[in-house]
Amino acid sequence: MHHVVFVVYPGFELLDMSGPASVFTSANRSLGLSERPPFYAIDLVSVAGGSVTSSSGVVVETQGLEDHTQKAVGTLLVVGAERQNLLPILADSAWAAWLPRLAGQAQRFGSVCSGAIILARLGLLDGHRVATHWDACTPLAAAFASVTVDSDSLYVVDGRLWTSAGVTTGIDMALAMVAQDLSADIAGEVAKRLVLYARRPGYQSQFSPLLQAQVKADSPFAELIAWILANLAAPLEVTVLADRAGLSERTFHRRFVAATGETPARFVETARLDAARMLLCRGLSLKSVAAEVGLSPAARFSEAFERRFGIAPRLFREMHTAF
Repeated sequence: MHHVVFVVYPGFELLDMSGPASVFTSANRSLGLSERPPFYAIDLVSVAGGSVTSSSGVVVETQGLEDHTQKAVGTLLVVGAERQNLLPILADSAWAAWLPRLAGQAQRFGSVCSGAIILARLGLLDGHRVATHWDACTPLAAAFASVTVDSDSLYVVDGRLWTSAGVTTGIDMALAMVAQDLSADIAGEVAKRLVLYARRPGYQSQFSPLLQAQVKADSPFAELIAWILANLAAPLEVTVLADRAGLSERTFHRRFVAATGETPARFVETARLDAARMLLCRGLSLKSVAAEVGLSPAARFSEAFERRFGIAPRLFREMHTAF
């Protein structure tokens, strides 16, 4: 059995733990459907053991951190929390006594969300590239000069160290672990069972173009943006979008830029290329991807993709299909 140990403390973010844990237990279920034995065992650990209350009020039962130092640990993950709940933990000397030892004996270790701050405080991130919640990127980089903070990626793998960005990205990282431990097929089955929109690779930004625009945009444009994402293969010129928004082209262009910070053409291309990356990770041909995202012919798609990401889509597909 591969033991996954989640390190929690009072006020921890429940989804940082329960999301990845659900991935691992769902992987066991997929194995069981093909009459294979379970691979993962889940343990919750705190400094003293016993009942620990999350920030949402849900109470979990844990084992003591010290009790695990003599056990085989496959994966060790420190979960995150809001700043006010992290501060008492950072001042607790018990973490310094036991957590580095546990991380040292684990096959891999890391954090979910702002749990990276705890690892950094203990010197476990020195010399590494890491991810964390977008709100913690600047403080982490400022406080720990020896740590390289990747503010763009959903999760980062640096040797034995795995770190993820905010909250739900722990699910993406756990799926990548399942793909590495078992297979991409099992990871895909888990993603489907958990009704995820897509399996997101680590390089993807914490913010999708849709989310960024919806946060900035007035509600009429949020509806338009959702329509754009559902109709990427359709003609999406300014004339079409302005007509759908019920505005003149000039007024639409001005208001869209003011609301989202991007021109309509730039936003549409970004949405298409973002979708294209996901399709390439599924191994689809360049011709098929170009058609699905409205960038046919394939030569036009390749030119736009390489201009934006600095890599040919064919090479990108080869690098990421396995994940």
